[in-house]
Amino acid sequence: MDITALTLSAAAQGIRERAFSISDLVGAYLDAIAEKDGAIHAYLDVFEDAREAALEADKKIAVAHPLDIETLPPLFGMPIAVKDNILVEGKQATAGSKILEHYTASYDATAIRKLKEQGAIVLGKTNMDDSAMGSSTEYSAFGPTKNPHDLTRVPGGSSGGSAAAVAAGMAIASLGSDTGGSIRQPAAFCGVVGMKPTYGAISRHGLIAMASSMDVIGPLAKTITDAEMLFSAIAGPDAFDATASPVKHSMFDKDMKRLRIGIPKEYFGAGLDAEVEKAVRGTIQKAEKAGAQVEEITLPHAHLALPAYYIIVPSEVSANLARLDGQRYGHHAAYADTLYDVYARSRDEGFGIEVKRRIMLGAYALSAGYYDAYYLKAQKVRRLIADDFIKVFERVDIIAGPTTPAPAFPLGSRSNSPLEMYLADIYTVAVNLAGLPALSMPAGTSATGLPIGLQLIAPRHADKKLFDIAKRIESLV
Repeated sequence: MDITALTLSAAAQGIRERAFSISDLVGAYLDAIAEKDGAIHAYLDVFEDAREAALEADKKIAVAHPLDIETLPPLFGMPIAVKDNILVEGKQATAGSKILEHYTASYDATAIRKLKEQGAIVLGKTNMDDSAMGSSTEYSAFGPTKNPHDLTRVPGGSSGGSAAAVAAGMAIASLGSDTGGSIRQPAAFCGVVGMKPTYGAISRHGLIAMASSMDVIGPLAKTITDAEMLFSAIAGPDAFDATASPVKHSMFDKDMKRLRIGIPKEYFGAGLDAEVEKAVRGTIQKAEKAGAQVEEITLPHAHLALPAYYIIVPSEVSANLARLDGQRYGHHAAYADTLYDVYARSRDEGFGIEVKRRIMLGAYALSAGYYDAYYLKAQKVRRLIADDFIKVFERVDIIAGPTTPAPAFPLGSRSNSPLEMYLADIYTVAVNLAGLPALSMPAGTSATGLPIGLQLIAPRHADKKLFDIAKRIESLV
């Protein structure tokens, strides 16, 4: 039996039934990484001490009473991969950037602490776009990750390594971060489930900041149930994060005939690949045949989401990354004549092209004379976008549409076209602007076998409801 093919829930049950040991499970994943990752490059760092952690976990099971085994935490012994902008004590955290290449975390992120309290085992740190800025993982300072379904194509970004690790059977599940689609978009490209929680549902403590008003940590997994298990383990309030809040258990306890699905007409217009539209509409039709009520809705300000996002996010980026100056934190230039040269050369050598682009855009948008014209106006648009969702959710339970406008694109095809790269997130950024929960789940494949993702969006704090509805749709697919 290939135990790396098991879902998270099935593997957890196998451990409890002693069908295999935690050492067997962790060892199988480490072997898979050794075999496959040379071609895919999903990992930046693999933790060989995971084998020792597995042995210690097996010892606890060996001496445990059968009843105690049944009450083990759900994630006990489960091998999880972690995006390299989430801190794991004593391990490097580069955020995919040269500027943090030699940074070692001095503490665990709250999400990691909660995983360890459950007995989960961290397999390693996954590749990502430099400082989480990108849609393809090609902007990583340590080389691109490749899509396991087609090594000539991107896995998506910025959590491309986390998505590829799950898709390739090199992690049973993983953590990523999502600021504008960085979990959902690679989940769609790699054919896995990726969930972006309500802003504040999971603590950001220990997540290297990009845009603080939108950053969230979230799960990538093989199934909706697995993603929910991981979410439940790490969600909740945190004394280190004032934005973290208790998770509301807003379950969807109705039958499918009372499920109301909204289809935004703005998400099915020009620019949407025909195969993506066919697969997404086909999945929605299956829900409709099962009794769900489907209606077209409108999000009037949807076309403004991408431009508003690329004013607000660079503005927050320029502020958050100011600390990485070669003096207090980050890469320090070897040769510099003046203090200004230290700052300039350290940042020039440490940051990649996309990070520099966003810092410059943000500094400009926040500068005197332009703040009102750009940043303040973008924040007003953000409010209008959030209001659109509030109005729609008075009529529907869930919003469904494509996660991305097309399947995974070829490596290098958009590297020199920032605007074309940004369009890969056209259906995802509005969710972050509004702070809503959303997930991407597989909805089929293209004619060439590339995965296609269906995005489901729920009201704020309705994370549990989102999982409930997604599981029902998943069962139909």
